Amino acid sequence: MKKTIDEHAARFSEAAADYDDDQNSVEYEACAGLVIQRAAPHQTDTVLDLGTGTGAIALALAEDAGRVVGRDVSDGMLEQAERKAAERGIENVEFGYGEFRAPEYDGEAQIVTSNFALHHLADEEKREAIETWAALDGGTTPNRSDSVGPRRIVLGDVMFFDDPDPSEPFYSPEVDDPATVGTLVEYFTDAGYAVTNVDRVHDQVGVITAERVVASGRET
Repeated sequence: MKKTIDEHAARFSEAAADYDDDQNSVEYEACAGLVIQRAAPHQTDTVLDLGTGTGAIALALAEDAGRVVGRDVSDGMLEQAERKAAERGIENVEFGYGEFRAPEYDGEAQIVTSNFALHHLADEEKREAIETWAALDGGTTPNRSDSVGPRRIVLGDVMFFDDPDPSEPFYSPEVDDPATVGTLVEYFTDAGYAVTNVDRVHDQVGVITAERVVASGRET
């Protein structure tokens, strides 16, 4: 991580009021849309949205999910998310402090989402984060009485499909530390997930959908 968590929190809190207006690129909107589409929660699902920011993904998923929990390190971003939820009358969302490797959440989460945030962590920290998500309580299933991990994890982020190019959008080496797509796929696989979709939005932006593997088959 090229900045500390407190430094990232302060940076995003400072930008929170204008953050939504600034995220107006076609690629960013396409990435967010794909994360929402791939998450596809059921009415009985709880979604844990990590790096929730101003709540764009969390609030969009609230209509279809039973409950959405958003976690972020920036107080300013969380305040914006809470304000938008109140203005829209959305009551099945909860926002609070949480980190990728310490979400500060101990309930069930059938689906985990994250959009445009994990790239601030170094690669080994990303591995630890994905392992943390995989170890969350995903609830029981019709075929198992014991708890398993979340059914689905959807990651939209800055990631490299080709060689890194700081002159291209979305990658600022002074604050960002994106991984290659292959590295992220490996981390999900090692954590017991099968990658079912890799959406290439831009040479440096993509969406990875990973489904939990149970025993010898993938549970859907």
